[in-house]
Amino acid sequence: MHQENLSMKMSRKMPLNALRVFEAAARLGSFTKAGDELRMTQTAVSYQIKLLEDHVGEPLFFRRTRQVSLTEAGERLAPKVAQGFSILEEAIAALRSDAGQLLHIDSTATFAQQWLTRYLGGFQLKHPNIAVRLSTSPVVNDFASTQADVAIRWGTGHWPGLKMHRIMRMDFSPMLSPKLAATVGGIHEPADLLKLPIISAADPWWKQWFAAAGIDDPGLSRFPANELGTQSFDAGMALASQGVAIVNPKHFQEEAESGRLFQPFELTCHDGRDYWLVYPESRRNIPKIRDFRDWLLEELAPFYE
Repeated sequence: MHQENLSMKMSRKMPLNALRVFEAAARLGSFTKAGDELRMTQTAVSYQIKLLEDHVGEPLFFRRTRQVSLTEAGERLAPKVAQGFSILEEAIAALRSDAGQLLHIDSTATFAQQWLTRYLGGFQLKHPNIAVRLSTSPVVNDFASTQADVAIRWGTGHWPGLKMHRIMRMDFSPMLSPKLAATVGGIHEPADLLKLPIISAADPWWKQWFAAAGIDDPGLSRFPANELGTQSFDAGMALASQGVAIVNPKHFQEEAESGRLFQPFELTCHDGRDYWLVYPESRRNIPKIRDFRDWLLEELAPFYE
């Protein structure tokens, strides 16, 4: 009975509001940003953090001018608090009606255009109560400056604090329109590509692919060093017979099947970067995230290798 009473006292004393403030400040690395998110003044945030520090008996943050960072104790506490709030959110979500759920997906532009928008309807047929908001961004999504639930990233898969699933291998190879190839009598060997305009010639993929094809000095500097930003734009120029693009052939299978683009050589290269589905480790059990993850991994299983 004594132990039960003690537990009830501890429960009543637990500063839950201070823990919520601590979670936001630790995630955002700023008392000011935490206050903005929680609609609190910086003074109120500082008070709640001090309350929690008094409760645990040691500092949780180093305070510096315009910057705060976690102490060793704070580093130990932060992931546990984030996980605790995630479990609470999951429990509440499970009790609510599924109607009106919104899943915000942030993606690279090419993956969104060439894959997600073409197949996302399958996810919504399977989960009609989850609405989808799709945004694209050329920068790495850090989940602190966006409301996205999940992100599609291109890279090596080294992002601490995030749960990661490799969803598509990023091979690359030249592709062009049959109409453009016909202007030089067809493409019979890799050197024939250099008779045509090379799109985004400064892209390191070109040098890597030509080296693998046995051409160490393709003279790419004579072509405009355009930077179009996404494979979709490069492929758009190739579809218009404006040049040869170097892209991931898996993204443009429909264009190849329809005869609008073709891959003249089976040779593909890989630079160690692939497509990944990522989301905060602390949110891995949120139902809508779990549903999207399971659907995406099943749909993209053929693209793993």
